[in-house]
Amino acid sequence: MRNAVVMGVIGLMLSGCTFNFPLFPGPGPLQETQVDGTGKAKVLLIEISGMISSQEKEGFRPTPSMIASVKEQLTRAAKDEQIKAIVLRINTPGGTVTASDIIYHELKTFKTNRKVPIIASIMDLGTSGGYYIAAAADKVLAHPSSVTGSIGVIMLTVNAKGLLEKIGVEATAVTSGPRKDMGSPFRTMTVEERAIFQGLIDSFYQRFLTIVQEGRTNLQMEQIKRLADGRIYTGEQAKEAGLVDEIGYLEDAVEVAKKQAGLTEARVVTYQRPGEYSNNVYSKLVAPSGLASLAELDLATVVRGGTPQFMYLWMP
Repeated sequence: MRNAVVMGVIGLMLSGCTFNFPLFPGPGPLQETQVDGTGKAKVLLIEISGMISSQEKEGFRPTPSMIASVKEQLTRAAKDEQIKAIVLRINTPGGTVTASDIIYHELKTFKTNRKVPIIASIMDLGTSGGYYIAAAADKVLAHPSSVTGSIGVIMLTVNAKGLLEKIGVEATAVTSGPRKDMGSPFRTMTVEERAIFQGLIDSFYQRFLTIVQEGRTNLQMEQIKRLADGRIYTGEQAKEAGLVDEIGYLEDAVEVAKKQAGLTEARVVTYQRPGEYSNNVYSKLVAPSGLASLAELDLATVVRGGTPQFMYLWMP
């Protein structure tokens, strides 16, 4: 029987028929998986891991961007009355200004509509954009060995003018005004253009400070400014400075979430794609090393003449 089916398919192919089916099907809808606990109430574990970006991850099975993934999880959670709290498992050096702000906004909107507590648990890294997102939480926990902070903005651009001159290549831009190609990697930035970019960065930085102040009501703006010079902190240093509330592990964050929600017991659940596997709260955690995380940033686009990138990113 199998041979007959195979011969039939081969016959159809030889006859000129075409087939249109994906060799590697795309990701399916989210499925709920329980990883710990008992009871009817649920604590949802959401992962913020790797570079914060609006880019979809390509490969044999393209996956949604971090923004789309978080939005999809929050949309599903909003329909589930048994979700009584959320724990953010944060492990990121940061990312783009806008992507960080969108995720922050979605978390704040969810918290306003559902009135459930959100607890942030910083793992290896919760710097810059990662800390920006954590500011949406009701409480922030860090491991003793966590690295956090790096509050600030950086603009990434490339000056390839010297390289092009060495190989005898000249790039020419025809523009409608002298500032139209500012930030171009093919020429040196002028003093006036640098001042314009600095103005943008100062604006993004001020928003960052405001977000931190809203989340850290224990700190005055002048205190935040002293802490927000771009430096990083260990978990212990961050707690002493008032940037995090407690030192604890992921299980501690779950317990804090249950306490904040008034629960004595709850099931810890995650949302996953078909084929993914989790059996505890640490499953599927990706620890982003510096080089691995930067590899997710499309620096090639900048070199090819893309626009400069404004980042809430710790990039030593």
